[in-house]
Amino acid sequence: MKTLHNLPERDLAAHQSRQIGNTCTFHAITTAIRMLLDIRIDPQALSDEADRLWWRGRFLRVFPGWAVNPRMQVRVVQRLQKTLQLPITASFHRGTAAILPELLTIPDLVPIITLIWFRHQAPAIYYGNDGRNLNTSNSAGGHTMLLAAYDPAHQSGGQHATPWGFINPWRDLAASLYWMTDADFRKGWGFRLPFNGPNPLVLVRRLD
Repeated sequence: MKTLHNLPERDLAAHQSRQIGNTCTFHAITTAIRMLLDIRIDPQALSDEADRLWWRGRFLRVFPGWAVNPRMQVRVVQRLQKTLQLPITASFHRGTAAILPELLTIPDLVPIITLIWFRHQAPAIYYGNDGRNLNTSNSAGGHTMLLAAYDPAHQSGGQHATPWGFINPWRDLAASLYWMTDADFRKGWGFRLPFNGPNPLVLVRRLD
């Protein structure tokens, strides 16, 4: 098993908090900054700022209250770096599943993953060892999370092999990560988003 910064699952899960509205990207970015710099930024305030900036021609999300694609995620981090003078950077990549476990062990880096799906094809996401699928939307959609663990032996509900673990903003006071099967993860991550391509990977890195 490999975990982000070699931390135990409970410590990683403690970074999770429940999102309100379409703010998963802002939860992911602010959590990455907290893990790397121990600086807390309010994800809802960051989302509200992105909405205001949109009307001023600064496009940090597709539309106010709507999605933030992976390349826009980089812009959000870059803006925070400039406005708050933070020693961080972000970069966009097209990743592969093979390199993801190794990224988890790099102490100055946090990987952000974005999943996309068509109507009636939402990939299953499980909490801890619970076998109930919590991603049951019938609409087309997307979701952004921090990759936090890779454990080929992990199972959810005793029937789903779920090796990919994530810091996911769906619960306060969480004791476990959220997990996905390899097939569901690869399908959602492999969606070909225009101008981003398949397997979008944003790496947030602390600058020494």
